[in-house]
Amino acid sequence: MDFKIKDRQKILFIGDSITDCGRRAEFRPIGNGYVKLFYDMLIANFPERKIEIVNKGISGNTILDLANRWEDDVIYQKCDWLSILIGINDIHRVLNKHESWSEFTPENYRKRYDYILKRTTEKLNCKIILIEPFYISTDKTDNFRGKVIKELQEYIEIVEEMSKKYEAYHLKMHRIFQKQLEYFEPEVFAPEPVHPNLTGHFLIANELFKLLLE
Repeated sequence: MDFKIKDRQKILFIGDSITDCGRRAEFRPIGNGYVKLFYDMLIANFPERKIEIVNKGISGNTILDLANRWEDDVIYQKCDWLSILIGINDIHRVLNKHESWSEFTPENYRKRYDYILKRTTEKLNCKIILIEPFYISTDKTDNFRGKVIKELQEYIEIVEEMSKKYEAYHLKMHRIFQKQLEYFEPEVFAPEPVHPNLTGHFLIANELFKLLLE
């Protein structure tokens, strides 16, 4: 068994609250979510490797927020690996008709995702991992949760499109959670559909770890 992230390399994680997980407060510097669990797996399996972990998640962020801070929080870091998980806040803003909600439509999500990935490939020689946004629910009604799941599909398709365009790894996290929900109720993984509990974060970290095994 080997791992794609090599000794002395740096991996940067960026996204919203699911990535943040207190990394700017009591759980600094890498939070207590999937980023921390992924790091723990690295320690357990490859203790001889000095791999640097950087967490740049910020709670509440959208793809627009990422684009606005990309130079400082990503390009400046000169990472060898980059993991992006973003989108659920964009969807919520559209469905809630949040102020300036039109900024967060699928069309603008695609445009800004394309912008940050193009900028990354121009400035950095790094491998990219795109984690598709997810929603831990089985709701198929016309209630809000059901609407989120329906809206989510277009954003997931955009992530898949970007992964092919930029030859990035694609972690199909929504589909992985949906498969798990064939066997377990949603609260096994999250108290509400957006924010995973420890089990949910472990699933993300474990799937990411498996993706990078070689």
